[in-house]
This record gives sequence, C-alpha cells and structure tokens, in this order.
Amino acid sequence: MTNFLLVLILLQFKHLIADFFLQSSYILDNRKIYGHPGGILHVAIHAAGSIAAFWIMGTDWWTMFVVVIVEVLIHYHLDWAKDNFVAKRGLTTVDKLFWYALGVDQAIHQLTYVLMAQFWYMVQ
Repeated sequence: MTNFLLVLILLQFKHLIADFFLQSSYILDNRKIYGHPGGILHVAIHAAGSIAAFWIMGTDWWTMFVVVIVEVLIHYHLDWAKDNFVAKRGLTTVDKLFWYALGVDQAIHQLTYVLMAQFWYMVQ
C-alpha cells in the first residue's frame, strides 16, 4: 500500500468517526448558525482527527498546520452552507433534495481528503 493511499484511508476513517459517530444534537442543531460553538466544535473534532492521521504518518508540524487549517475552513463553510440550504427549505430525510444535499456535501468532503492526501504526498 502506498503512503498516499494510507493517509487517504486514515482521513476517511477520521471522517467517519467525526461526521457520524461524534456528532451530537448540539452540533447538528447549531452548525447552521455562523460562528456558533457547535459548528466550531465539529470542525475542531475533525482537525484533531486529521492531526492524528498526519502525526501517524510522521508529518512535520508546518505541513500539518497548513493542511488542517485549509481543511477546517472548507469543512466549516461546506457544512454551514449545506445546513442552511436544508433548513431554509425545511427538508427532512423523506425529501430527495435532502439526500442530494447530503450526498454533494459528503462528496466534497471526500474530494477535500484526496486533495489533502495529494498535497501531503507531494511535500513528503
């Protein structure tokens, strides 16, 4: 297995934990409010997981800092936009548009991890 693939798998596993296992109603109910501590907590959990993944791979602190800051900014704003899109339309899990929004959100998160892994691979 290549190091690129390994770091990508670590980031995807981190995403599963942070986006599904560690989300609380406090986070989910408040991510749509810009600057709310719930949304900030959510991206802090993601940042901690990404730092752990890059630490496992022996990444230098500067690279880790740059990559994780960019991830936090993208992740926060993507979730905020998706949550507002869903809330303003009153979408629920019975609506197709809810699932489209969730699918696009998750696809962009995964593409972000591919780009993070590629950048990491290039600077190592």
